[in-house]
Amino acid sequence: MAVFTPVSEGSLQVLLNRFDLGQLVGFEGIASGIENTNYFVDTTSGRFVLTLFEKLTAEQLPFYLGLMRHLADRGVACPRPMADRSGSILHTCEAKPASLATRLKGQWQPDPTPAHCRILGAAIAASHLAVMDYQGSQPNLRGLSWWQQTVPQILPFLNSDQANLLKNELKAQTDFMATAAAKHLPRGAVHADIFRDNVLFEETAAGPELGGFIDFYFAGVDHFVFDLAVAVNDWCITHDAQDRGELLTEHRDALLSGYESIRPLSDVERDAWPMMLRAAAYRFWVSRLYDWYLPRNATMLTPKDPGHFERLLRTRQS
Repeated sequence: MAVFTPVSEGSLQVLLNRFDLGQLVGFEGIASGIENTNYFVDTTSGRFVLTLFEKLTAEQLPFYLGLMRHLADRGVACPRPMADRSGSILHTCEAKPASLATRLKGQWQPDPTPAHCRILGAAIAASHLAVMDYQGSQPNLRGLSWWQQTVPQILPFLNSDQANLLKNELKAQTDFMATAAAKHLPRGAVHADIFRDNVLFEETAAGPELGGFIDFYFAGVDHFVFDLAVAVNDWCITHDAQDRGELLTEHRDALLSGYESIRPLSDVERDAWPMMLRAAAYRFWVSRLYDWYLPRNATMLTPKDPGHFERLLRTRQS
């Protein structure tokens, strides 16, 4: 999330006039993230998030918005895209495709405990079961084919050791995805970006309560175990300047046990787990390298240091 396209009060009011959501009370840009323009919007009837899509096209967006509606209808905690009076959930604002969705309660948890991880694991599994009948077919746009297209653009910026690591892991992932085992991994529409700042929790006297998943705009059809690995790689490590991404055993076990309490992993998924942890680290190293060396302009944008995922990949390889 970021602000690439400033939204005027007039443009926002024109959009809101298509809904029955009361009067505009206030709105403000959201600075975190690097893909879309996002604003908090408050009206007399509730709190919402306005998203202007900077890369995704109007043809691609029904997959993402439909996925969120599908999950919300099946009890998975996530924003619900709002339909205007005509029934459409895809809108336009400042000449960009846009959505207006409910704003979830809670805050993201920068220092999760095993209790957070267990709740998260169960919620991820519930989302994987919920998409079994989702008809959308958008591939993961930051998956293997994107790595193959993007890595050559990044290589000129890297030293020889980094370049070799990037090329060798790409070959290993390409070879693995061609195996019979990989072709039998269960798949479906997954979030594919379950980082700490994309999950909200409310902290109560009785313990943490899940507010829900946000920012679905890296979602795509991919392996369920890859989606799980993305979460484990972020939620089950410490985040400090020198961290190499060693897994915190109690956090990892809690997240995986929470997941398997809802959807047990298959034998083929267990066998693929080490490679999926590497794939999850590689995906974000490539994307952070791309954003670091080939950034886009934005009013509020701070590219994230790719070094974290380089260290994480090296640890997962070992």
